[in-house]
Amino acid sequence: MRVVGRIALGLAAALIVLAAVVLVRTFAFKPPAAADTAAIEVAAPIAVDVAGAAQRLSQAIQIPTVRHQDRAEDIDAEWTKLHALLATNYPAAHAAMTREEVASRTLVYTWPGTDKALAPIVLMAHQDVVPVTPETARDWKYPPFGGAIAENAVWGRGAIDDKGSLVGIFEALETLAKQGFKPRRTVMIVSGGDEEVAGQGASAAAALLKSRGITAEFVLDEGLAVINDNPISGGKVAVIGTAEKGYGTLRVTAKAAGGHSSSPPADAGGVVNLSRAVVAIADDPFPMTFQGPGAEMVKALAPDAPFMVRMAVANEWLFRGLLAKQVGATPPGAALLHTTIAPTMLKGSPKENVLPQDATAWINYRIAPGDSSATVMARAKAAVGDLPVTVAWNTPPNEPSPVSSSSSWGWKVVAATAGAVAQAPVAPSLVTAGTDSRFLTPVAKDVYRFQPVEFDLADVQMIHGVNEHITLGNLEKMVQFYARLVLTAAR
Repeated sequence: MRVVGRIALGLAAALIVLAAVVLVRTFAFKPPAAADTAAIEVAAPIAVDVAGAAQRLSQAIQIPTVRHQDRAEDIDAEWTKLHALLATNYPAAHAAMTREEVASRTLVYTWPGTDKALAPIVLMAHQDVVPVTPETARDWKYPPFGGAIAENAVWGRGAIDDKGSLVGIFEALETLAKQGFKPRRTVMIVSGGDEEVAGQGASAAAALLKSRGITAEFVLDEGLAVINDNPISGGKVAVIGTAEKGYGTLRVTAKAAGGHSSSPPADAGGVVNLSRAVVAIADDPFPMTFQGPGAEMVKALAPDAPFMVRMAVANEWLFRGLLAKQVGATPPGAALLHTTIAPTMLKGSPKENVLPQDATAWINYRIAPGDSSATVMARAKAAVGDLPVTVAWNTPPNEPSPVSSSSSWGWKVVAATAGAVAQAPVAPSLVTAGTDSRFLTPVAKDVYRFQPVEFDLADVQMIHGVNEHITLGNLEKMVQFYARLVLTAAR
């Protein structure tokens, strides 16, 4: 009994020590991703002609620069109209910059800096938009390509993604050029013409920069935004993407003899084998791990989060598994912590009473940093085992981007400006979709993905959806952010 008592006392003492360590670490916790931006003197706000900016964005929305999966459906003349509109609406900016056009109507602007020793900054915003499906057109409050200015907002396809950013950048640079601003650091704009179809415009722009030996100090593209009701702290936060996931679609095919459905084969047939393969792949998900940009966001927001969240983050060594489980409890949270697997398309027989000679499924992957297309392929092949199917990439996959710094000078400038405009804390995170900026990673020290617009989480559904619009308040923040960013980085 004495031995048991000593063991119990020892365990109690150990638990007390553990609890003390946990509490000390909790109260002393400082997020590692929160780089000190105090040394960055963010430029003062500028005067913004919001009504004029709204009119000019409306005009841009009325030009339907729609990219289709079948590029034969694209209307090249719409890009010609948009380019002419930009030149007409922003004469001072165009006088200050040179303009070049590369593949897929992609534009590259350069505003030369006075100090050639300084690496340039690159601002990105694409020109193209996704189609509006005919069956949803009647669900829009205002015509999707009407550019209506109503209810304190500009409505239409591209208002957020991404003509809002494009117009915001030009409004900012036009204002600065009219004021006689001369940048010390070269400022560039890369405006992709085919981002929505993962085209080659931005890649061609990157090749142009590489041919000239240009390495940007930082690149800034679309991606993340200011979230009013983030689920970690419940408050407002400016979330900046420091990386984005890779993209790839596997094609899984099951061959079969085919024939008439009245005499199905005893060995199950192609559709059944394909089904088994798809289920096997989907039932073997990539594990969620509390690491990478998604985890860095949680760490950055932990000081403003409820006590239990702070305690878990401060003692990651003890609660790492629990953190992964809790963050990954929702699909958006899970997408931050692992490579996702999404079966999306199926093809079999063209007729209900015909056995197909081959059945095919397409499985879309968003590949997290730390994984690769090779690890995806190996996991899929291991999952299907000896099932009689073939597994191949539908098209060459895109690898996940490198993770940009959350402590460099570029990060500090972007984060400080975002925080000043949003009046909110700033956190790094992971972009789970794809942007044109991934093509510029070889010609930039850092690549960031952020739009200075405020959303509730529910608002995100309108991007690529129905009733896309940008409020006049958010449009003003766009112009303020880009102007103050350029002034801060290039003065």
